[in-house]
Amino acid sequence: MPPLTKTPPPHLNGSANGLSQSDSLDYLIHSYPYLDLEVTSDNLFEGAWNVVSSVFPIWKRNNVKFTQCKDGITNQLVRVVHTLDNVSVLVRAYGKGSEIIIDRKQELINIITLSAQNLCPPLYARFKNGLVYGFIEGTVSTVEDMFDAEKANMIAVKLARWHKVQPLADSDPNNHEDTKLWSTMRKWMDSGESIFQAARRLPILNGLTTFAKSIDMDFLKHELKTLSATLTSLNSPIVFSHNDLLYGNVIYAQNQAFFIDYEYGMLAPRGFDIGNHFNEFAGFECNYDNYPNKAFQMQWFEWYLAASSGSQPSEEEKEKLFQEVEHYSLASHLYWGLWALCQAMVSDIDFSYMDYAVLRFSEYKKRKAQVIEHSQ
Repeated sequence: MPPLTKTPPPHLNGSANGLSQSDSLDYLIHSYPYLDLEVTSDNLFEGAWNVVSSVFPIWKRNNVKFTQCKDGITNQLVRVVHTLDNVSVLVRAYGKGSEIIIDRKQELINIITLSAQNLCPPLYARFKNGLVYGFIEGTVSTVEDMFDAEKANMIAVKLARWHKVQPLADSDPNNHEDTKLWSTMRKWMDSGESIFQAARRLPILNGLTTFAKSIDMDFLKHELKTLSATLTSLNSPIVFSHNDLLYGNVIYAQNQAFFIDYEYGMLAPRGFDIGNHFNEFAGFECNYDNYPNKAFQMQWFEWYLAASSGSQPSEEEKEKLFQEVEHYSLASHLYWGLWALCQAMVSDIDFSYMDYAVLRFSEYKKRKAQVIEHSQ
């Protein structure tokens, strides 16, 4: 078995080793152990044990403790603690049908990239329907924490560091075509429309009636097309983004913030990553009255921009970022609404995806009137 805690190089040069960039990435991914095992939802702990006992063969079952992490609405997560030395790992079993939504190769590249720069725990192994990787000890954020100045500062500083990460794949950070944001949303739109049409013929989807009365798919397609053109004209810098910074994905430890769950990470406009984070101040209850006001945002931007450049930003720089974030917060609502529409048909996790889609699309229409139409 290859070493389990090796640190990969921060960048692969495909031409230098005779491989294409894509082949080089595949070679790196496959250098990590692969286990011909599957973890199923009906036998989660036993499956997790089969995985960790293969990765850590000296571990004994009576010295291992399992805890299911139940906050996730895409995957199933088990924290496994070896009690003799208090070592913890996470076993992540992919959600049913989630490959329709998530680029699992990109997720692996994200973990390898970030762990090389000490921004996430190491990857230990892959298995048929998931991963096992390190666990970050610390305190999980709450919605209230994100309003706290000290903790908000930690998040802003850490996100500035993320946005400096150079991805393993060759890319041009100045090229808005290099971001997968819009292509991902268009793919979800196509999948969502197919699901919607099929469900109308076979009304088996919980919440479909509510959705059909609330949302017009032609309207969504039009909005995605026009919004992408409007937002691209803002020239928000393309950076390596987390794209899912809800409170449950922020851990406080060692007087800093750490981010977990890397499956939605990709090159994206910085305005999207930050705007999405601000939308998550609403919490799972979707109380969008909690969206931070401009005064809070401008202070947050000062921390972020100072950490990015090493110097205090001007008011003009903060105002430019404010406009980026305000506008890209709209894209965040479309992004997660389309995500929920796709999830509704394939996921076996107990969550009201259709109701969530309706909420996000409704908030999009409300916010669009405030942000774009008001500014015209």
